[in-house]
Amino acid sequence: MSASRTIADRTILVTGANRGIGRALLEDALKRGAKQVFAATRQPWVHPDRRVTRLTIDVTNAAQIRDAAQRVDALDLLINNAGSYSLQGDDFSDRSLLERYLAVNLFGPYDVTAAFLPLLARSRGAVVNVLSLASLAGVPFTPAYAISKAAAFSLTQSQRAVLARQGVAVHAVFPGPVDTDMVRGLDMPKAPAASVARAILDGVEHGDEDILPDPFSASLAEAWRSGEAKALERQFAAMMAES
Repeated sequence: MSASRTIADRTILVTGANRGIGRALLEDALKRGAKQVFAATRQPWVHPDRRVTRLTIDVTNAAQIRDAAQRVDALDLLINNAGSYSLQGDDFSDRSLLERYLAVNLFGPYDVTAAFLPLLARSRGAVVNVLSLASLAGVPFTPAYAISKAAAFSLTQSQRAVLARQGVAVHAVFPGPVDTDMVRGLDMPKAPAASVARAILDGVEHGDEDILPDPFSASLAEAWRSGEAKALERQFAAMMAES
């Protein structure tokens, strides 16, 4: 478990902040008394709260990420929420689709974190990577998406071990189905985005490394946290700390 931290009086950046889980995270952070929230979006967008500053960030655009990082003077919490998913599903036959998923879901959080890492190291802050239960098990009707999220989870585990040396905590979030535009057409129970965002920030404030923020994912939480895969991650992290 990483060190707990409150949201109140903190400076936060959320990618994909204008809708879905990202918008809910922004609103919940404001309710908790965040000092400033940078809302990273691809399209023009305005929020009425004066604590919100919009940044133009397409997470696949290196120049936009670099320019946005130059506009931020301090940062306590980076939430890599922007992601890509297709309701039409996918298969293994289209490599270009897998590359597009990897560009957003893997290299996006990699590049954004790298750009803002100096500020996070200065504040001894934290990174939150919003992943998916698909990070833990392949999804037959959308395997390319699941591959990209599994890769992002491996990135998160590696970041957690490496960035600890700079005092930066890294949290992984594994939501199940959430009621957002991204999965609006899927006929299955979905958790409200607001409750998922609340559980994510609760987990950050409690110092939880792995956050399972909805009823479906939460039912797996104890088995995951006490399982062999998590134990192996801790063993590898301990080796890193000792080296």
